[in-house]
Order: sequence, then C-alpha cells, then structure tokens
Amino acid sequence: MEIWINPACSKCRSAVGLLDAEGAEYTVRRYLEDVPSEDEIREVLDRLGLEPWDITRTQEAAAKELGLKEWARDDSSRGRWITALAEHPKLIQRPIITADDGSAVVARTEDAVRDALARK
Repeated sequence: MEIWINPACSKCRSAVGLLDAEGAEYTVRRYLEDVPSEDEIREVLDRLGLEPWDITRTQEAAAKELGLKEWARDDSSRGRWITALAEHPKLIQRPIITADDGSAVVARTEDAVRDALARK
C-alpha cells in the first residue's frame, strides 16, 4: 500500500494517523517532491476508476492560471489534463492510497481510508 501525501495537508496527516493507528504497512510518497510521471498518473486514474479532472484541485492558483475550469472534459482532452497534473503536482487531489489489491481511493475521509485498509 502506498499513500501520496502533502505533509502540509491536514487530510493527509489524518489519513497517515489512521493508517498508523490500524498498524497498516505502507509507504509514503511525498508527491510534490517525488512527482508522479504521466504514466503513473494514468495508472492511478485507472485504479481509481476516475478521470484526471475528477482528481484535479481546480481552486489552486496554478489551475486558475491554466484556465482549467474552461478545459473540455472528454477523451480527446484527457492527455492534456494528465500532462497538467504531472507538470503541476499541487493540482493532484490528496491523499491517494493505492491498495495492495490493485485498486486505489482518494482518502479524504476516515471511511475512505478504512475502505483502502479493507482491500488488503
């Protein structure tokens, strides 16, 4: 199990705290420092069953600078969104847990973290 976090994020700290409290084995990826590649983002999206715009933090300054709210949300635009996430990792919603069973969850709630724990 791996968790993508920003240590400054309270939801990330809460998720890590819950994983620790449950004795989970996991690795931490500080995705702002160890930026995921476009291929890694595609893989996580596949595991999540989501599209790139579903995990984009559109209120971030970079999103506003890029005009993301105006971008099309369709198959032909998917690559553009993934490139933006790789080039501006702060836009990636957090935390994301990739579970051992090949799935993943956006772990912004305690229930989502517990869901990931149940997928061992």
